[in-house]
Amino acid sequence: MKNYISITLFILVTGLFAAQSVIIEATGTASMGDTKSKKETMDEAKANAKRNASENASTFISSETTVRDYVTEKDLLEAFSQAVVKVLEELKGEWFKDEMMGESYKITLKVEVTPKEIASKPGKGDMIDSPTAPLTVKLWTDKNQTEFKAGEKISLFMKGNKPFFARVVYVQNDGTQVQILPNPFRKDNYFNGGTVYALPSGTDKYELTVNPPFGAEKIVVYASTAELGDVKVENADVLYVIGEKPEDTGVKTRGIKITKKEGKNSKTAEFVEQVLEIKTFK
Repeated sequence: MKNYISITLFILVTGLFAAQSVIIEATGTASMGDTKSKKETMDEAKANAKRNASENASTFISSETTVRDYVTEKDLLEAFSQAVVKVLEELKGEWFKDEMMGESYKITLKVEVTPKEIASKPGKGDMIDSPTAPLTVKLWTDKNQTEFKAGEKISLFMKGNKPFFARVVYVQNDGTQVQILPNPFRKDNYFNGGTVYALPSGTDKYELTVNPPFGAEKIVVYASTAELGDVKVENADVLYVIGEKPEDTGVKTRGIKITKKEGKNSKTAEFVEQVLEIKTFK
């Protein structure tokens, strides 16, 4: 395992919700009545849970962040009305007898609500500088350089607008996933908001150097206000290699450990996935 990684391209999010989502636990119920089958009732309960998740996510973003400083009320409603709701896990499902409606089904889901991307209000500044805005995490290179030749060493920097947990994964051209953070010598994956973190730095034992094979690769940053879900990793000297299929890494990372805030009715956490397309050359 080489102690060198190739990185070349910096991408900046330009619109609100371009990489942001909300992971939330939501419940839905439905009654059979005289016309529905059990499967139809269960499907209706699931649909109701997904709709409730979208509505609760919109309420959470509106009440817990200063999103209204960056978008209009109309745009915010539109963003969540067209949100993509993805079921991450079915937590619980049970049949019960309602006194009024008879045989009924109740389901609790963990879902990810990803609003439609919308433009921010002009002249409102960058959310990365506002700790009360929705979670925003950015990654950039030294001097914002976008192209690197073989042998060049790369310095990366990461910053969030509020405290967050993060996993940084470098996906090689052959599909190998190298976990940059956390790693065997830098295991803490909790970061303070408003602080710039260098990769590598401190106790890190690796360098980011452009080496063959050259071509299209990427770095993915997963970040959340709650602890991230676990993925299988193998120790590869100074870094970890993820032992999951690439399509499973994001899913398992989204298995975050969310807890209910005191006085709140739902378990909710903010989530961000940033993808940096990369290209190296000889």
